Amino acid sequence: MASSSASHDTGIDPTAPPTGPGCAECDPAGGWWVHLRRCAQCGHVGCCDSSPAQHASRHFAETGHPIMRSYEPGEDWWWDYRTDDYTSGPELTPPLAHPSDQGTPGPADRVPENWRDLIH
Repeated sequence: MASSSASHDTGIDPTAPPTGPGCAECDPAGGWWVHLRRCAQCGHVGCCDSSPAQHASRHFAETGHPIMRSYEPGEDWWWDYRTDDYTSGPELTPPLAHPSDQGTPGPADRVPENWRDLIH
């Protein structure tokens, strides 16, 4: 039980699996995103602040879960919303990124031609 409390205190639970291969809110709604971020406390996958819906930041605002990790293939950086700065963390439960064939932005079949005009 102590490790659970420690994980809550640090905002990281390395055993929490990601919620899926895409943004937990955009995907079921048929939306698209620029990049994905994974909550290190609960595994929620949300879209980045460049994406139209900005669900990763919204997740922090709604839950207070402070740490996220990039969910992009080849990226391993972490972010702490409390300090608005990079941080680090332990190895998380795989997968560590969305499928590489999903594309970025993605998913490819939902990204509009004028996507660059729609990002923040």
